[in-house]
Amino acid sequence: MLYSHIAIEGNIGSGKTTLATMLANEMDARLVLEQFADNPFLPKFYSDPEKHAFPLELFFMAERYHQLKNLKEQDLFKPQIVSDYFFVKSKLFAQNNLKKDEMQLFNRLFDIMLSSLSKPDLLVYLYSDVVRLQQNIKNRGRDFEQNISDEYLQNIQDKYLDFLRKQSDFPVLLLDVTNVDFVADKNIYDKISELIFVEYSVGVTNEAL
Repeated sequence: MLYSHIAIEGNIGSGKTTLATMLANEMDARLVLEQFADNPFLPKFYSDPEKHAFPLELFFMAERYHQLKNLKEQDLFKPQIVSDYFFVKSKLFAQNNLKKDEMQLFNRLFDIMLSSLSKPDLLVYLYSDVVRLQQNIKNRGRDFEQNISDEYLQNIQDKYLDFLRKQSDFPVLLLDVTNVDFVADKNIYDKISELIFVEYSVGVTNEAL
């Protein structure tokens, strides 16, 4: 196995949890899913972002840190890990949602936490345009997500892509899933699976599906 920790990332509604679950089942790997539903500030944030952004992002960051920090102590019989997030997403979302003074405090806490976490061996980024993201968000029907704006999704997308292109810590496989359905089309999923078992150099590799 080339990669012991594969992180699946993408914008809201891109299908990262679904793909992470499918891959973990295929690989018989440990599946690590973000527990976003446990964040009590999430529905409040979507109704009043300015008031609830700071506690929302602090809660998410603390939960992600706790989950990733404990991975080394878990099941030794499944050393391979597939997660549906990576820790740096905390900072990317915070940059989009927090005020300047809040961001300064957030960054200090973030840097302390990041220094004690390992990086993924491969990050798979699922790219989808905003129109498709909105369709997916509508189809899965979470009430608190239904009023997410196109602008918000585009801003998140831009921050992800800017970070991934500038970072030099791990390889990134960028897959455009705008016009495909890897759940319904097994051929598409098989192609994604094949691409993940290829050795990549540090930086971004774009692959068409």
